[in-house]
Amino acid sequence: MASRRKGREGGYEAIASNFRRKISDGELSPGDPLPSMRAVCDEFGATITTVNRAYRLLQSEGLTQSKPGVGTVVRDQRRVRVPFSTYGEVLAPGGDLGPWERATAAQGLAGGMVVQPPEQEEAPAEVAQALGVEPGTPVIHRRRRATIGDEVVQIQDAWYPLDVAAAAGLDAPGKIVGGILGAMTGAGFLPTSTDHRVTAWVPTAEQASELSLGARVSVLVVERVTRDDKGNVLEVARVTGAADRLELVYEGLPLHQAPS
Repeated sequence: MASRRKGREGGYEAIASNFRRKISDGELSPGDPLPSMRAVCDEFGATITTVNRAYRLLQSEGLTQSKPGVGTVVRDQRRVRVPFSTYGEVLAPGGDLGPWERATAAQGLAGGMVVQPPEQEEAPAEVAQALGVEPGTPVIHRRRRATIGDEVVQIQDAWYPLDVAAAAGLDAPGKIVGGILGAMTGAGFLPTSTDHRVTAWVPTAEQASELSLGARVSVLVVERVTRDDKGNVLEVARVTGAADRLELVYEGLPLHQAPS
C-alpha cells in the first residue's frame, strides 16, 4: 500500500515538473493553454485523478490559472515595475495617465484602471485613526482595480475626507482622468508627503480569486497616507497585489536633510 501511494505521488509530481520546465524554458508562454487532462493522461499513462492533482499543484504555485471557457492557462508572472517617482509625475492637474498607467505604459504594458462607484460610509477604526478623525466619521470610499489587459494585478481601496472628495470630484462615479493626486492639486490641495508601510500576507480566498493567485503566492499590502503641506491627511489608501507581479521601487530618497 505504501509503495503504491508513493508511486501515485511521484506521478503527479513528474507531470507538474514537466510543465514547470516548459514554462521556465519559454516553451509555454503566459496565456497559453495547457493540454486537456485527458491528453495528459494518455501521454503519461496516468489517471485523471493524478493529472488533476498535478494541475492543482501548478495553480497553487501561481504558475497557472483557470479561465472560463478556455481551461487551465499559463499565468503571467512578469513583474510590473512601479517607481515611487511616478506619483510625483502626476501631481500636475490635466494629465491623461495616473501612476499605475504611467508605470505600465513605460514598460509597454496595457495597464488600466477599473473604478467602482464611490460610497459614503462610516470610517473604520484604522482609517479614522490615520485620518485623525473619530471612528464612524463619514468618509468617501473609492474601490479600484489596477489591470493589465483583462487581468487584475492590484486591488486598491482609498478613503478621503468629505471636503477633499467633494472639492476634487472624488465622490463622483467614474475614473479620475490623470489620477487622484492631480485632481487634488487642481482643487487647491497640495499633496506634499506620503508614508508607506509595506507588508507581505497570505491572501484571503476572495483576494486570491480576484488576483488569480494560487494558495502558495503571497500578496504585498501597501498602506499609504498622503498629507498636504500643512500636515493634513488627504488620503488613506490600501493597495493589495500579487507579490510575484510587483516590483516597488523607491529611488533617490534622501538619507539626510540638506543644510539650510
